[in-house]
Amino acid sequence: MKKKILKTTVDLFFIAIGAAVFALAVALMLGPSEIVPGGVTGMAMLLNALFPSLPFGLTIIALNVPLFLLSWRLFGNRFLIYSGFGTLVTSLLIDLFAAHLPPLETDPLLAGIFGGLVLGTGLGLVLLKGATTGGSDIIARLLKIPLPGIQIGKLLLVIDGCVVVAAGIVFGSVNHMLYAVVSLFISTRAVDALLYGMNVERLAFIVSENIPDIVQAISEKLERGATLLHGEGSYTGVERKIILCAVKRKQIAALKNLVKEADPKAFLILTEAHEILGEGFGDYGGNL
Repeated sequence: MKKKILKTTVDLFFIAIGAAVFALAVALMLGPSEIVPGGVTGMAMLLNALFPSLPFGLTIIALNVPLFLLSWRLFGNRFLIYSGFGTLVTSLLIDLFAAHLPPLETDPLLAGIFGGLVLGTGLGLVLLKGATTGGSDIIARLLKIPLPGIQIGKLLLVIDGCVVVAAGIVFGSVNHMLYAVVSLFISTRAVDALLYGMNVERLAFIVSENIPDIVQAISEKLERGATLLHGEGSYTGVERKIILCAVKRKQIAALKNLVKEADPKAFLILTEAHEILGEGFGDYGGNL
C-alpha cells in the first residue's frame, strides 16, 4: 500500500510539472500571439477570443468535464483521476500565469515554434505518467465507438484540423492558421522525441506464462491485434507461445504497463520497424 501511495504521489508530481510547462507555453507564448494549439485548449482559446469575459482556464475545465464523464467507464478510474488532475492544474495555471506573468513579446512565427516546443515537452511529461491534459484524444476515442472503421490518428487529425481552420476564421487571418499548423507539428514532434526518441514504429515480442490476459489487454486497451508464435525454450525444452504485436510509438508506454500488470515476470522485447503496412498503420499505395 505504501509503495502504491508513493508511486501515485510521484506520478502526480510529474503530471503537475508537465501541466505547468504546458500552461507556460499557452499563457506566455501561444495565447498572446493568438496561435491556437488545437484540441480543447484551442477551442477554449477561440471561445475566449469571441467572449473575452470568459476565463480561459475555467473554459478548458468546462469543456473537459463532460468528456471525462463520458469516458469514465471507457478508460477507468486511474485515467480519470490522473487526467482530471492534469487538466485541473493546467487550466488553473494558465489563468494564473496569464494574470501575473508578462507575455513574451516576439515574432508570431517564433512564438509558434518555441511555444509548440515547450507545449509538447509539458504534454510529454504528462503522457509519460499515463495521463492527458484532456482534449482531442478523448474526443477521438469517444468517436471511435460509433466509427470503429476510422483510425484514431485520422480522427485526431480531423478534430485538430477543424480547430486550426476555425482559428483562421475567428482571427480573420490565414497567417494565424499557418502559425497554428507549425506549432501543432512541432509540439507533436516534441512529444514523440520526449517519450520515444526519434524512433519509428515498434514490434513487440512477449514471452509470458499469462498469454491470454496479455492478448486480451492488447486488444481492449490498445485496440491492436496480436499473433501467437510457437517457440521452445533452448534450455528447458518446454514449448511455449510468443506474442508478436506491432504498435505505434505513442502506445509503447501503455504496452509496457499492461504487460507488467498481467505478468511482472514477462519477457518483453521491443524492436524498431522502419515500415509497417496494413490495417491501423500505413497504406500500400500504388508504387510498390
